[in-house]
Amino acid sequence: MADLLTSRLGYLLKHAQLNFAASGARALEPLGITGRQLAVLVVLDAAEPLSQLDAARELGVDRTTMVALVDELEAKDLVERRRSPDDRRKNIVGLTAHGKKALAEGERLHKETEKAFLAELTPIESELFLRILKKLAADTAREADGEPDQDENENA
Repeated sequence: MADLLTSRLGYLLKHAQLNFAASGARALEPLGITGRQLAVLVVLDAAEPLSQLDAARELGVDRTTMVALVDELEAKDLVERRRSPDDRRKNIVGLTAHGKKALAEGERLHKETEKAFLAELTPIESELFLRILKKLAADTAREADGEPDQDENENA
């Protein structure tokens, strides 16, 4: 029975992701944050000040989920909301000093987790694996946005 499943792409991707997520959760546990919360910190730190809605778009989450994530991070003193000087209806979200420290440590732990997860692969295999995943993820993102993929453009 197991052989029937272990030859299926979906099964393999799901279980690889579950293994990686569990490792990441264990690594981030001392910081008191989840991988999803770390992703919010990354997005908020990587760009000019973002509104909650802009950050939600970057992360691919809905508005309600983003509010909950920011609430959780704000309760941990990792982010702070402030009114946009340009539009009082918008909340701008930024990292606190504590949030910047948590982000730096979280990124270090995340990189260690990735390195351990890919340890069975050679450096060339790791690079190729990541390039293939990026390509597959980009194709999925393009389809979700309604953009045709490159092959469709070539056949048009």
